[in-house]
Amino acid sequence: MANVYGIEYSVKNSKGEIIDSNKGQAPLEFIAGKGQIIPGLEKEVEKMEVGEEKTVKVPASEAYGEYNPEMIQELPRDQFQGIELQKGMTLYGQTPDGQTIAVTVKDFDDNKVIIDYNHPLAGEDLTFEVKLVSKREATPEEALTGQVGGGHCEGGNCGCGH
Repeated sequence: MANVYGIEYSVKNSKGEIIDSNKGQAPLEFIAGKGQIIPGLEKEVEKMEVGEEKTVKVPASEAYGEYNPEMIQELPRDQFQGIELQKGMTLYGQTPDGQTIAVTVKDFDDNKVIIDYNHPLAGEDLTFEVKLVSKREATPEEALTGQVGGGHCEGGNCGCGH
């Protein structure tokens, strides 16, 4: 049976800047083995005991992957009509199979827009300060759906990390 873990964390990028944290907020809950958090962190959390705190260094290959220059694409500017473009902004679109995808605007001019399909943290080694605050067995419904709490969000916190 799968376990549900609740963690409190902060994460730093390779420059040592804190880029995300849920300290002082509700714990991030995830079901092990469902790909809900990056593999390098999940692997370490599964070894921890409730109440334990540790520093976990996660290489890019076990986080958001290595940066892939082939995931840069140049598109005609007219595909972006009505959008006030800015370098570094994130745009959301859909893949042909209906999945939501985020892209970053790398550059643009009057004729073309250069977008990057890499995750913004691709190529980054990450360092987590993590505390395991809870661990329990997933309910059959959670194991089946992959959603903690049977798919409802209590108080607006889905524990999905987004």
